Amino acid sequence: MNPSKTAIIYVTPDIERALGAIPGELTVSGHNIGEYFIVASRNAYAEEIQKLYPDHVTLVNALDTIDILKLPEVKSLFSEIAKKKDAHLLVFKNSRPIEELAKENNWHLLNPSADLAEKIENKVTQAEWLGEFASHLPPYQILEVKDIVPARDAKEKFEPFILQWAHSHSGDGTVLISTDAQLADLKQKFPARLARTTRFIKGPTFTVNVSVSSTATYIGNINYQITGTLPFTDNPWSTIGNDWSVPHTILTEAQLAAAHQLITDVSEKMSDSGWTGLFGIDFIHDEERDELRLIEINARQAAGVTFESLLQETNRAHGVAGVTMFEAHILSLLSTISPDAQGALDKKVIEVNDGAQIIQRVTAAIMMTGKLPDVIPLIAAGFTCIQYANTKPNSHILRIQSDRGIMLAHNKFNARGKEILDTITGMKSE
Repeated sequence: MNPSKTAIIYVTPDIERALGAIPGELTVSGHNIGEYFIVASRNAYAEEIQKLYPDHVTLVNALDTIDILKLPEVKSLFSEIAKKKDAHLLVFKNSRPIEELAKENNWHLLNPSADLAEKIENKVTQAEWLGEFASHLPPYQILEVKDIVPARDAKEKFEPFILQWAHSHSGDGTVLISTDAQLADLKQKFPARLARTTRFIKGPTFTVNVSVSSTATYIGNINYQITGTLPFTDNPWSTIGNDWSVPHTILTEAQLAAAHQLITDVSEKMSDSGWTGLFGIDFIHDEERDELRLIEINARQAAGVTFESLLQETNRAHGVAGVTMFEAHILSLLSTISPDAQGALDKKVIEVNDGAQIIQRVTAAIMMTGKLPDVIPLIAAGFTCIQYANTKPNSHILRIQSDRGIMLAHNKFNARGKEILDTITGMKSE
C-alpha cells in the first residue's frame, strides 16, 4: 500500500487522548487515511509510548496545548512534515487562541470552530441553539440569579433544584441548591449572573460518543456514567468513569429506543450546524417520571473515546467488522478534503458491551496528605493504570482501565469494582 499524502498531527498535553489510533500509517477499511503523528507533554507513560513509536511521537516540556504549539521545536516539526505531506493539526479541545495561532502559522486546523463549540456547550445559549430538540432537556428556566424563585411543596418546603452556570466541565459548574440560605448566598454574590435552572432529577446517567460529517453519522456505544463517587472525587457532579457492561441491564428496550431517538435528534442538529468530528451526549433516566432527559452536550472529543476505541480494536481482532470511534473522528474531519476518508465513510461502528474505566481525581485528602493510590496491586490484578502528574483540585491523577465491567447496577460496584475501591481506600468493602 502506498504511503498517504496526508498527515494528521494530534497535539495534546495528555497523550492518552490521542491513543485511539496507533501512531504511523493509519489504515481504515483498506483505505490509507494518513500518516498519524502525536505531540504530547512528557511524563512516564508518554515516554513508554514514545519508545514504541519513536518516529511518530514527540514529547515536550509544556503542560498546555497552546504552550506546546508555541514551542520552536513543535513549529519546526510542522514545517518538516509539511514539506512532505498535506499536514493537518488536530487538538483535543479547540479555542480561539489556538485558532489564531494556527492561522498565524498557516496550519490547517481540523477541529470545528471554537465559536460553534461555545454556542453548543454554553448552558444559556444551548437551549436556543437546540430549537425544537430543546424538548429533550428537563424543563428549565434561564434567569439572572437574583430573579430565581424556588418551587415549594404543599407544606411550603423548599424543593431542591439544579443550577448550572453558562460553562462547566467535569461538574464544576453545576450546583445543587437545597436551602433558602444557599440560594440567598448566591444571590448576594452573583445577582446579575445568568444561570439555567432545572428540577433535581434522580437516576442513572449515560454517555454516548458520536461523530458526524455532512454525509455520515457514527453513533458509538452507550455507556453508564460513573459520577461523584467517593473517594475518587470530592465533587458529586464530576464524571469519574464509564462502564459499557451495564446500560442494557439498567435500561429497558423501550428506554434504549428513546435514547436512540434523543441521540439521533442531537446528532442531526450537530450536523446541520456544521459540526464535524466527535462530540459527547450525556442523558439521564428520570426514575420518578420514567423518562430520558438530555443533560449535557460536550462539543469536543469526550474523555471516554480513546478507551472505547481500544475496546473496539479488541473486538475487531476477534472478527467484528466496522470502525472505532476514534477512526470515525478522523474520517469525519477529513471527509471533505480526503478521497480516501470518503471511501471509508460507509462502515458501521464496532459494537462494545463490556469494559470500564474509572478515574481517581485530586481530592482534598490527596492534597493534604500527598498520599497517592498504590497501583502495584491493581496492575497485578490485571488492570491498566495510567498515572498523571496533575496537582490541581479535581484533575486526573490516576486512570484505571478494565476489559470487563466494574459496575453491577446504578451506584453499585461488582466484584472487580470493589477490588479497585478496596485498593484505593485501603479498606475492605462490604
